[in-house]
Amino acid sequence: MIYELKFLKQNRIFQLIPGPLIVVLVGALLNAYLQSQGSRLYLDGDHLVALPLTANPVEFFNQLNRPDWSGIGNPQVWITGGTLAIVASLETLLSLEAIDKLDPEKGFSPTNRELKAQGVGNIVSGLLGGLPLTSVIVRSSANVGAGAKSKLSTILHGVLLLAAVLFIPGVLNLIPKAALAAILIFTGYKLAKISLFKEYWQKGYNQFLPLIITVVAILFTDLLIGICVGMIVGFYFIFRSNFHKSIIIHKDEHRYLIRFAKEVSFLNKGYLKTALENIPDDRAVLIDASKSTFVDQDVVEVVNDFIVNSESRNIRVYIKRKAGETKEIFNDPHKREMI
Repeated sequence: MIYELKFLKQNRIFQLIPGPLIVVLVGALLNAYLQSQGSRLYLDGDHLVALPLTANPVEFFNQLNRPDWSGIGNPQVWITGGTLAIVASLETLLSLEAIDKLDPEKGFSPTNRELKAQGVGNIVSGLLGGLPLTSVIVRSSANVGAGAKSKLSTILHGVLLLAAVLFIPGVLNLIPKAALAAILIFTGYKLAKISLFKEYWQKGYNQFLPLIITVVAILFTDLLIGICVGMIVGFYFIFRSNFHKSIIIHKDEHRYLIRFAKEVSFLNKGYLKTALENIPDDRAVLIDASKSTFVDQDVVEVVNDFIVNSESRNIRVYIKRKAGETKEIFNDPHKREMI
């Protein structure tokens, strides 16, 4: 966090040396010093990065496994593979959106191309006995923090990682996982600052609640379940918003204006029916469908029923089907021609 101070960012030296690299170096050196002093605070074993040690690159590549096709007919293998594909794809899409926000150049990452590249990479990785891969926020934010501006940064990133694993695995094994965790936590903080939650709060509860519910669901379950819960909540608010946007109602003391959007589906039937039933007697109602290209038959039926029943309530109904054309509809069943 100190590395984010303005006067440090403006310093030429600190612009050349990424903050995460300093964290890793300090963590490794401090742990090595504590170990040399016989301190109980030093970390070892599972608390350090653990890469396989090989004498040369040839020995490293000899460790690669050939695929075992015996489990291809096992349903559990397909379920696990599908779950990993969904989780990896979601994580990639979320990382892309987050990185686009962090990018000072405000670039746009093509999601389809990223997912295709990830799919090909995972196929190759699996054939070589490797684990599934995905776009993650730490590597991407490291590129952004180092000033990367093109696709070459990603290619060099991969080449440097491969070279480090091949030639200096012993050095990498000195890095405490706590140092990597600190980088990840700080990256998450930059993506989820308090100001972000304030911004969503100001946008309204229909934006704030899906965010909070998604975060809580992820924390108490896992990434996949949490995102699924968030998507369900998000879809609910989207549908709810669309109900109100498809039918807009304006009113004053004696008149009601009901304006239909471009498309009005059967999902709006309940909302429209309730709105029409709540119109007081002795009013004039204008139903404006001049901008509609599609109105579901269920909605037409609701309007026609309202026209039939309007006489007993002394409600005058006007229909606007085309721009500049307004027609009064009387309560004659033969003139129920709303749409």
